[in-house]
Amino acid sequence: MMQSTIYKLIEFFIIFIIIPISFTIDFALWIKAIIAITGFIYIVYYLLRIEKNKFKIAANLNWSRFFKATFFKLILIAVITITFVLISNQASLFKVVLNKPLLWLVILFVYSAFSVYPQELIYRTFYFQRYKNLFKSEHLFIFINAIVFSLAHIFFRNTLVILLTFLGGLLFAFTYNKTKSTLLVSIEHAIYGSWLFTVGMGEMLGFPS
Repeated sequence: MMQSTIYKLIEFFIIFIIIPISFTIDFALWIKAIIAITGFIYIVYYLLRIEKNKFKIAANLNWSRFFKATFFKLILIAVITITFVLISNQASLFKVVLNKPLLWLVILFVYSAFSVYPQELIYRTFYFQRYKNLFKSEHLFIFINAIVFSLAHIFFRNTLVILLTFLGGLLFAFTYNKTKSTLLVSIEHAIYGSWLFTVGMGEMLGFPS
């Protein structure tokens, strides 16, 4: 039991601390890609072969309650972010969707399909199934999840990005903890992330503009 706990702690430290921090160091991009892909394969292997997860839509999801809650949070996010962009950089407000609508659509699709879902597999599904029994406090467990999720974006070297991803990490962690659904939390993540790109905050988050 002790050996298993020590292994999990080392694994956690490598995946969620060392690797994200290492990506802030200037070394070959192809090496970073190999590290990221290897880590992702390891996580998917664990989820499929050890935890016996199935990539299918659960039958008992409460779609109505989920979308009502998500829509309410989106309204609050929209008010805050529109105000922020108006104050900080008014020229960026809805710039991409108004001037490059095709690029906007392509980026939303690529982001949702190839960025959001893998992130949620790692930071919600794997994290919750692998490490929950290491924490006595559920609130601490969720707080640490938000911390490591924001740490995954440290390579942007942007304080606002770290803050936004920490807050997003809290929202997504609470959603996953409540629904136990990678699909629902991925949809929520995609909606909020797509909104930030749409409203004009995409450039600081690494979106093409």
